[in-house]
Amino acid sequence: PTGYMENSISYSAIEDVQLLSWENAPKYCLQLTIPGGTVLLQAANSYLRDQWFHSLQWKKKIYKYKKVLSNPSRWEVVLKEIRTLVDMALTSPLQDDSIHQAPLEIVSKLLSENNNLTTQDHESIIVAIAPLLENNHPPPDLCEFFCKHCRERPRSMVVIEVFTPVVQRILKHNMDFGKCPRLRLFTQEYILALNELNAGMEVVKKFIHSMHGPTGQCPHPRVLPNLVAVCLAAIYSCYEEFINSRDNSPSLKEIRNGCQQQCDRKPNLPLRLLHTSPDLVSQEATLTECRLKPVIVTSNEIHVEVERNNTANQKMTANVGNDSEPNLIDCLMVSPTCSTMSIELSAQADRILGCYVEILKMLSDYDDWRPALASLLQPIPFPKEALAHEKFTKELKYVIQRFAEDPRQEVHSCLLSVRAGKDGWFQLYSPGGVACDDDGELFASMVHILMGSCYKTKKFLLSLAENKLGPCMLLALRGNQTMVEILCLMLEYNIIDNNDTQLQIISTLESTDVGKRMYEQLCDRQRELKELQRKGGPTRLTLPSKSTDADLARLLSSGSFGNLENLSLAFTNVTSACAEHLIKLPSLKQLNLWSTQFGDAGLRLLSEHLTMLQVLNLCETPVTDAGLLALSSMKSLCSLNMNSTKLSADTYEDLKAKLPNLKEVDVRYTEAW
Repeated sequence: PTGYMENSISYSAIEDVQLLSWENAPKYCLQLTIPGGTVLLQAANSYLRDQWFHSLQWKKKIYKYKKVLSNPSRWEVVLKEIRTLVDMALTSPLQDDSIHQAPLEIVSKLLSENNNLTTQDHESIIVAIAPLLENNHPPPDLCEFFCKHCRERPRSMVVIEVFTPVVQRILKHNMDFGKCPRLRLFTQEYILALNELNAGMEVVKKFIHSMHGPTGQCPHPRVLPNLVAVCLAAIYSCYEEFINSRDNSPSLKEIRNGCQQQCDRKPNLPLRLLHTSPDLVSQEATLTECRLKPVIVTSNEIHVEVERNNTANQKMTANVGNDSEPNLIDCLMVSPTCSTMSIELSAQADRILGCYVEILKMLSDYDDWRPALASLLQPIPFPKEALAHEKFTKELKYVIQRFAEDPRQEVHSCLLSVRAGKDGWFQLYSPGGVACDDDGELFASMVHILMGSCYKTKKFLLSLAENKLGPCMLLALRGNQTMVEILCLMLEYNIIDNNDTQLQIISTLESTDVGKRMYEQLCDRQRELKELQRKGGPTRLTLPSKSTDADLARLLSSGSFGNLENLSLAFTNVTSACAEHLIKLPSLKQLNLWSTQFGDAGLRLLSEHLTMLQVLNLCETPVTDAGLLALSSMKSLCSLNMNSTKLSADTYEDLKAKLPNLKEVDVRYTEAW
């Protein structure tokens, strides 16, 4: 016969699969029974033969179940077949993802094609496939089915008993919700279902705690990013109806410049927040009343109330010629045409918002999660409409407060903007920002923690003087010690050039006891500095080894060092804390910090004040690129020793380009060597 085996054999055509085991049978063979006869398959060894045997059996049975479940007649029989299918998948010796995924996909297709099932049928099917879900993510269609069940029956025991381990596995192992958004949606609906139980947020809190674990360190690194992703998506959905109206609303530049044209918009569509109608503008130009009737801007689930006034409208028209794109804060602050704003969400959206903002609060209470949470929230990943919603910013204030109270720099540094030119949480919650609902208490807390870290620099003080001097003076007038210190530093570092402003700051300081005391201390330091420069003193000084920051401070305060040009602190125990004393040496030109614990924070402070430094030895210090990059402002440097530091090649090239007088450089035992 010819033509045999030229065509493939379909799995459904295989009637039986057997291992050849009789005496003198060919080794490692399988016998397939098909309608036209039998086929022998010989493998190279017994392991491969058994693999073929179980694989063929699996395929044969899967085709059988697909056929049976594609045309269901009686649901009692269907449920029995599903249980048998699950048992077969669990007992199969084969180890492959498709072994468990194939039954889930069959059940998923069955559910999507039969929408007339009762709630009891739904729960029976979910319970039947539960064992497969312990180690496998549900396919997309099955996620849709689970979401529907969470919405329709949130108090069902299936939610607690079956869905909980599934969601826990998703949060622990999922790597990217972007590739499987329905997993994220299912997790979101599951948490909302927990919130619908009698205990409400207490149940959600226990679930979050179970995901973190009982120890101080969560053992699952993916849990926090996945929870934050779910929260951000849920919060976004609360404002989605309004966000979708942006296609028919003015751009940010139009809002800023007041050049929106109603005639260019489609009629009867929701308008955007801070929307300005030209008809109202023209009316305001002719009316003498200070205020007009409030305008209600309506979206499907959101109502935005806007009150306009003439004074603000004049400011708006003054900015028409500005072509620069406004930043986030400019657009969200009380608009040039708005004096009050309020957003009302639907009851459902309000519950969702309350639930997921509360989860963000819970996440911020865990010390080990707070650094990563601060980093994830630093870019302000919320829609502008949420930031303009008073309830949202008021609730989120707790999270920002937790960041401001954390002494770790990696946490509170995330209060600042993620990059230059972009506003951060510090700007949002400072007086004048859209989220500020107090008299500056949170602002004072943020400034206090930032000043206590490595942000005690001229640049930071200069930004405060330019943008927040008024709030700083007001809080200092009320006795806030941090703000009193800020004003004293502005005077000490000559941040304020205007004499009238300086006198106003001095008057503010002298109006309180704490301000008067700190200002007197500042005056004493200034007199001592002038006396130091007048008396002179030695030009060279070397501290004994093992000297500390306290020893250096005691020495410099005991005599006159106005002429000190060369200071050696090599092999001492000084740290970055001594930088506050070093910057008060006006004539210093050579500084040796070899084998000390002087770090990046101190280096940044030196770079701002000792601009005349010519020789600097940082050999065997813990400085990194973060601090070394600050040296680019010290244009007088002609000799720099960075031997055995964490200098990178890129930073070295950057320093060479920005320091024109640099002649002697030691970069041995670094990446740049």
